[in-house]
Amino acid sequence: MQKSAPLTVRYGGPLQIAGQELPAPERLRIPTRHGTVRCELYRPPAAEHPPLYVHLHGGAFIMRHPRMDDFFARFLVAETRIAVLSVDYDVAPQVAYPVAHEQAHDVAAHLAAHGEELGVDGTRLGVGGFSAGGNLAAAACLQARDLDSFAPRFQLLGVPSLDVAEGYADKQPVGSPMLGQGILDLVRSTYFRDAGRRAEGYASPLRAASLAGLPPTMLVTAERDLLRREGDLYAERLRRAGVTVQHRLVPGRDHYFLDRANARTEMGLMAGALRRHLVDVRV
Repeated sequence: MQKSAPLTVRYGGPLQIAGQELPAPERLRIPTRHGTVRCELYRPPAAEHPPLYVHLHGGAFIMRHPRMDDFFARFLVAETRIAVLSVDYDVAPQVAYPVAHEQAHDVAAHLAAHGEELGVDGTRLGVGGFSAGGNLAAAACLQARDLDSFAPRFQLLGVPSLDVAEGYADKQPVGSPMLGQGILDLVRSTYFRDAGRRAEGYASPLRAASLAGLPPTMLVTAERDLLRREGDLYAERLRRAGVTVQHRLVPGRDHYFLDRANARTEMGLMAGALRRHLVDVRV
């Protein structure tokens, strides 16, 4: 799957609706406690020290293909003039939890501290991701709070996996969701191999002891997605903890919540949230 992903993952092709004229992303290597991590930096043209959004792609913690979200990175750069860093974190079965989680945090923390060296504003930094990447982004923000390592301005969580300890039936599937029992079993047997650690707050952010002190959040769930319930619950817990939350429920969609019909609207909402928190607001 890892080797074939660049050749077989095609769902992003029809979603290339803005930013195609941008140059290829710049390849970087960012230091982490698990070695250097490959990243790709999309820069807005002629922008001096733009804000930065650190994006973590999905793929069930086993698929290594950051270009699957090239369409989203290009859209954000074109619509907001924010720089986007796509993280090529390590995946299973080569590594297991918490390697990718610590890499996600360390990459964002490094950019927050050293952004100026790369021509971006690390003080105006957001973190986000889709699916498994949403899990990693939520965990990165929890680690940033707990370690006092950096202060993300915003987190964007798209159809995130937020409870890997919960069983399939407990997720209350409706009909035949795109994500089934098989994918949950695969995730647990490869990346979250240690059953005793699946309920940790970084592995399953919904189970974190406290969500206080986290950055303003946009959380996107999809009506028919198996992961909808945990996303809805996370949004509610964030609100109760005093975190500013924009919760968007995409109607009629499953885990792949973007398609030709709704992509501009849904991505426009996410871009608008990033713009408000990283561009329009200066502290």
